[in-house]
Amino acid sequence: MSAAPKPSKGGASARGVSYATSPLLASKTPPWRSRFLVALVGLAFAGLLGRAVWLQVIHKDFIQKQGEARYAHTLELPASRGRIVDRSGQVLASSVAVPSIWAFPKEVDTDPEKRAALADALGMSRSELDAKLNPEGRFVWLKRLADDETANRVKALRVKGVYQDREYRRKYPEGEAAAHVVGFTNIEDRGQEGIELAFQTELQGRAGSRSVVRDRLGRVVEDIGELVPAANGHDVDLSIDAKVQFFAYQRVRDAVLEHKAKAGSVVVLDVQTGEVLALANYPSYDPGSRTNLTGEQLRNRAMTDVFEPGSTMKPFVAALALETHRVTPETIVDTGNGKFPYQGAVISDTKPHGAISVRQVIQMSSNIGVTKLAMQMQAREMHEMFTSIGLGQRPQVNFPGAVTGRLRPYKSWRPIEQATMSYGYGLSASLFQLARAYTTFARDGEVIPVTLQRRQEPDPVHGIRVFSPSVARELRQMLQMAAGPGGTAPDAMVPGYSVGGKSGTAHKQVGKTYVNKYRSWFVGISPIDKPRIVVAVMVDEPSTGVYYGGKVAGPVFSQVVAQTLRLMQVPPDLDVKSQIVASKAPAVEESF
Repeated sequence: MSAAPKPSKGGASARGVSYATSPLLASKTPPWRSRFLVALVGLAFAGLLGRAVWLQVIHKDFIQKQGEARYAHTLELPASRGRIVDRSGQVLASSVAVPSIWAFPKEVDTDPEKRAALADALGMSRSELDAKLNPEGRFVWLKRLADDETANRVKALRVKGVYQDREYRRKYPEGEAAAHVVGFTNIEDRGQEGIELAFQTELQGRAGSRSVVRDRLGRVVEDIGELVPAANGHDVDLSIDAKVQFFAYQRVRDAVLEHKAKAGSVVVLDVQTGEVLALANYPSYDPGSRTNLTGEQLRNRAMTDVFEPGSTMKPFVAALALETHRVTPETIVDTGNGKFPYQGAVISDTKPHGAISVRQVIQMSSNIGVTKLAMQMQAREMHEMFTSIGLGQRPQVNFPGAVTGRLRPYKSWRPIEQATMSYGYGLSASLFQLARAYTTFARDGEVIPVTLQRRQEPDPVHGIRVFSPSVARELRQMLQMAAGPGGTAPDAMVPGYSVGGKSGTAHKQVGKTYVNKYRSWFVGISPIDKPRIVVAVMVDEPSTGVYYGGKVAGPVFSQVVAQTLRLMQVPPDLDVKSQIVASKAPAVEESF
């Protein structure tokens, strides 16, 4: 048996290679190469360290936000909008929580059958749904403020990527009757009309927030950060009486339909407090359903429409004549044969009245009689009086759309214009302005501020004095004659209550021409000795052949006054039997 071979001298490997004699290992490496390599490695580590410092120390907020954006979400906690309530606390507008349906388009199941079922449940076409679910979008509302039935149908489908949250929808229990008072909000719950717009800041509240972690299915798995609670909006207490408002709306609606008119309005004021008890218009709309609305429905005509007030101005001119001691109630005014040439024009009454007293000028609504009273005055005096009762000025009430009307400076008046203004042509006002102006007579010569908010303070309301108390009381007696037997509006009488007021009828002006279209109105007070309310009624373009204010607007005034005084528990001040006999007297056709 031979011996094993011994390793070769010099440490050669099994393959016979001598490492000690290898040229590669035997060559001398320059020192700079190793240093360069070490420097490169050091620079690489320095770069990595600098990048880490940049990302984790200097620019960490950006990285954190990017990370959080992939798992953390901030949910808005909507605030409940404040309620709008009437003077007794009855709700006119409130918010209720309803479902809103949304989706992450990239996550929504693409199965055609499920998409078709989802579109059907949402009440939209497949093309509409596909347009909403554009894959490029990150978030999309599928249906906001949906009803519970729709929400339940969608939930039952269990479509991936489709979710639901709760938002607030506005409810309006009084519907059309109070629409022009409360107004409405848009889908973002911001006021667009009426009180909703006027008190947007008070009603809207402040939304809260909640930071959460969501999983890939959109489910909340953890709360992070601080919860900011929502602050609900404040309630707004209105002066409106919902019962008076509803009744006034019904009566003016019936009058518009009966006379085939274009529109109508009613304003009811409490003369002790200046509070608006009702402000109704027809046509109206349902503020909870705003589809297919027209400008005709939305117009709050009592506030925004101006017109020449016609004969309703005559009592103010008579009061000024009494106040300046130019006449007394018994002063005789010769109205002649019903035709009075003046300044190149002819002023007419509907029929000859001859020589009548100042009382009868108002009772019979004589254009000639009031013109002769105005001829004794300076233009400045009439202008100051018109201004003091609020004409030509925007009503100081927190409500959108209230208009100023038109009252030109007195220096530009011609004598014939001063004459026509005495019976209500050549100036303009809204029905709301007229109602406030008549508080002058109801409050013994003071015109008072009016409000749509309920007054909380018990202190009496003080106004601006226009006439002395004795003159105001005298005018109330004249207005009672105008609304009674031998006057222009016996249809305005109210069983059990004394009333006084002035009817008005005016041709409508189209361009620069007066046409045979009319506005009919009546503004009055009740009861006469201790007035509680002023009611103003306007009916626009009655078209059945009856157009005098006493015949068209007078009955509406009567019905609204009767209902309102009963609701206010004002005791009757007249014997009903004697009124029934007196009411059979025919009306005098007013001059206009």
